[in-house]
Amino acid sequence: MDVHKRILAILFIISGSLQALTLILLTTFFSVFLPLVTQNVPPEAEWVFVWLVPFFRVLTFCIILFFALPSIAGGIALLNGKDWALTLLMVLGCFKLFSFPIGTALGIYAIWVYAEDHKRKAPVPATS
Repeated sequence: MDVHKRILAILFIISGSLQALTLILLTTFFSVFLPLVTQNVPPEAEWVFVWLVPFFRVLTFCIILFFALPSIAGGIALLNGKDWALTLLMVLGCFKLFSFPIGTALGIYAIWVYAEDHKRKAPVPATS
């Protein structure tokens, strides 16, 4: 089971890192691209872009803060043998179920590793 925990930790570190990198690149792209678009926009419609860029930055920051960083931290903690890390990765795996197809597979794997780990730790009932 330790092999599966290690694989799960590495997959969550990679997943969180790629998610954060992608969101940072998208934010940078839109920060550069949207000012170019606003040059051709009539002044009465310019307010949309004035609000859109900060909204996108805040949304990206929130996604990184609530999903990518906990994935990386949980993966590192699981590699270091922390007890709480598997529970965190299981919760994040439930959120990843909605990210089809790779996130779904990662979420199912996280739930399976969590269930198998707790099945092994469960006390065996005594028979009379």
